[in-house]
Amino acid sequence: MKITTTLATCRTPDGVQLILQEHDGQHYLKVGGVQLMSTNASSSEQQMAELACSHLPPKPRILIGGLGFGFTLRRVLELCPPDAIVDVAELLQEVIDWNREFLKEVNGLLLDDPRVHIHKRDVAELINGVGKDRYHAILLDVDNSPDPLVQKGNAGLYDRNGIGRAKAALHPHGRVVYWSANQDKAFAKSLSNVFKSVECISAKAYPKAKRFTHTLFVADRD
Repeated sequence: MKITTTLATCRTPDGVQLILQEHDGQHYLKVGGVQLMSTNASSSEQQMAELACSHLPPKPRILIGGLGFGFTLRRVLELCPPDAIVDVAELLQEVIDWNREFLKEVNGLLLDDPRVHIHKRDVAELINGVGKDRYHAILLDVDNSPDPLVQKGNAGLYDRNGIGRAKAALHPHGRVVYWSANQDKAFAKSLSNVFKSVECISAKAYPKAKRFTHTLFVADRD
């Protein structure tokens, strides 16, 4: 029997325990005992990046909310030109450190890509303070869904005001993509009240999965 090893733990700002584990060469992140992500189920994160980067202009500015295991970042960098600016907002310093220490051979080396700027901040702060340097694409994968699991404060990204701030932080014709572990008709309606063009795209956790278990909400600014 292969052993599950706990590599590191920390507490979220809400006091919930976050655990990084390794089993049979794969890594898993759990919050409050619930699996949040793993290295063997990253297809939806990569699809998220592909949707966000499908119509980027030259010298694009991109914002990723939530570092996780870096799979979204990796695919964004694969699709972006050398002169892109990719801001990554990660609230927990531990998650940044774990990528460098335990996940170096997964995606940790990407943190040193010259296009990447890591911000140990709430992504909402970057969205709210964007000023003239707006983004061509925003990718929000900061929690399990519009119903927050990791941190209650993340709910502000998904209400009408948060959606409006995301729109204001985009260039004209820019795109925001929200990752969710499930469908959410109420959130889709909220997006449609702010953006004219909204799609709800089903996504698989891994390529050979039989079911589409995740949802990607795509909204385009006119």
